[in-house]
Amino acid sequence: MRQPEMIRSGAIEILYLDYSGIKKKDEVLAQMEYFGNYIRQQPFQSVVTLTNLNEMYFNTEVYNRFTAYVKSNTPHVKESAVIGLKGMMQIFYKGFVKITGRNVTICNSKDEAVFALSKHLAEAV
Repeated sequence: MRQPEMIRSGAIEILYLDYSGIKKKDEVLAQMEYFGNYIRQQPFQSVVTLTNLNEMYFNTEVYNRFTAYVKSNTPHVKESAVIGLKGMMQIFYKGFVKITGRNVTICNSKDEAVFALSKHLAEAV
């Protein structure tokens, strides 16, 4: 099981959640449960996440479970970004935002996402 990693950018801590390259549905769902349990143990509005979905197994069931996962984590998440949205994931993104009520910043790389999250949080202060 992959562990959540902390990325520091100045005074900001970003929780990096790496699903990249997971090719089996059951492994994606298990990882989702593991990361979700970790996030839900954190105080409300305290977590800044960066999720890597690059080359991850994806189908309608994973989408539905991912949507439920994000909804259940929403009270704990202050800001979030995602990298690796391709193909069918991009198509589902607009519906995902509508269903979850969360606007997730889409970035092309880990560095770009860290920069975007840091900038947005600095502007919010």
